[in-house]
Amino acid sequence: MVKETPSGPAAAEMELGTVLRALSDEHRRAVMVELAADEEDRERTCNSFDLPISKQTQTHHFRALREAGLICEIDYGNRKGIRLRRSDIDVRFPGLLGILAAEARKPEHANGWGPSSEII
Repeated sequence: MVKETPSGPAAAEMELGTVLRALSDEHRRAVMVELAADEEDRERTCNSFDLPISKQTQTHHFRALREAGLICEIDYGNRKGIRLRRSDIDVRFPGLLGILAAEARKPEHANGWGPSSEII
């Protein structure tokens, strides 16, 4: 039985502070960079991201992204999938996903995670 987990606030109710807090963590930001760079918005499994953290910590990070309204989870019973809420993010925060997708093209993000060494 497939069940989509409530995906956080409606687009109009997404709060900038909550989104920025979710993106402030390098691992959550790495997930969002990968999702934003995939213009086909393919569903991904939680363990398909090459994050150097425990499964328990990954669960925490995906929950934070979901509660911020950035992703939705699809529960398949024995595994979970996630999908970017691209249209909702584009409505509420135009340009944010473009900025994140640009991060995927930077050389220091070739491995899919890690902080940028560039200071703006």
